[in-house]
Amino acid sequence: MKKDYYEILGIKKDSDAAEVKKAYRQLAMRFHPDRVEEKEKKSAEEKFKEISEAYGVLSDPQKRATYDQHGHSGIDQNYTSDDIFRGADFSSVFGDGGGMEDILSHFFGGAFGGGGGGSRRSRGAARGRDIQYEVELSLEEAFSGMKKTIKVPRNEVCGDCRGSGAKGGTAMAECATCAGRGQVMVNSGYFRLAQTCPNCRGAGRIIKETCPSCRGVGYNRMTRNIDVSFPAGLDNDSQMRVRGEGEVGQGGPGDLYLYIRVREHARFRRVRNDLEMNLAVSFVKATLGGEVSVPTLSGHVTMKLPAGTECGKMFRIKGKGMPDVHSQGSFGDLYAKVVIDVPARLDAEQRRLLEEFAKASGETVDGAGSFKDKIKKVFK
Repeated sequence: MKKDYYEILGIKKDSDAAEVKKAYRQLAMRFHPDRVEEKEKKSAEEKFKEISEAYGVLSDPQKRATYDQHGHSGIDQNYTSDDIFRGADFSSVFGDGGGMEDILSHFFGGAFGGGGGGSRRSRGAARGRDIQYEVELSLEEAFSGMKKTIKVPRNEVCGDCRGSGAKGGTAMAECATCAGRGQVMVNSGYFRLAQTCPNCRGAGRIIKETCPSCRGVGYNRMTRNIDVSFPAGLDNDSQMRVRGEGEVGQGGPGDLYLYIRVREHARFRRVRNDLEMNLAVSFVKATLGGEVSVPTLSGHVTMKLPAGTECGKMFRIKGKGMPDVHSQGSFGDLYAKVVIDVPARLDAEQRRLLEEFAKASGETVDGAGSFKDKIKKVFK
């Protein structure tokens, strides 16, 4: 699961824009791939990608508001990786850019440049972005497991322009700013690096006529029906990975990560793989004992109730809890707490017999209060 963006930058949730920029600049200088030793480059690159994504979201008021309200799922369902960085002001963080956009295009592609023109992305087309999605299940569904079709919104490469953004049948012109190279050289107080061309954004070419289907962005927002097999025993902390069902990029699809939420049940309360419930028992059955029918998620079972069972007594029914998602054939237990079911109304004969029982038990039935309260007092 992704780390919190605020935690990544080491700032508080009420930090202003200046504090976000300052925190990112300090971390970016520390983990810049060109400022660490060779043996540290791999870990530095991973950290650099992480802090840059956090900055891309938290530096944008709209994206930040979405993240504050919905977390990572809100970002993943509303923005592509291109969208996260589009509009982010990386150049002001380092004055004249410091080669930041070129480095970010190498890591993320998309908003920092396209393929071709000699840019770093020429090594291969970008794979589609992984996406996250929350799925709600009932307790019964989590108990049995099942196949379910879910609707997932995602961005897919435009079928008309194949992701180029150009209208079908039209040619793209060479970028005059970079002469088709996709990069321009910049001087920085810290580095001298090739930076993604600001005119063509690294593509080396300029679109003459935009694709009417995707309006030049190269992708369309689609909602897909995806069939998923959910195993039995999933809980609120469960995650699932569905390979190849993320966003579709020119380099292939990403993956879909499902986060499971199990709805609260009207009768059962789940505690890990165990279930708890209140079992209503008549005061006669609790007093005299006998067999009672206990509902479970797999049907009713019969349980022997000892004579003189008190209200609040807990009974354990082995193997009638939730299945263990990590161990096939293993189940938790069901714990049934006895609750005395006191009748609100009795006929004259039932009332007479109970009043006699109350007197024999040393209880005074004086007519004050409801009959239900009197019976509760007798069987307390």
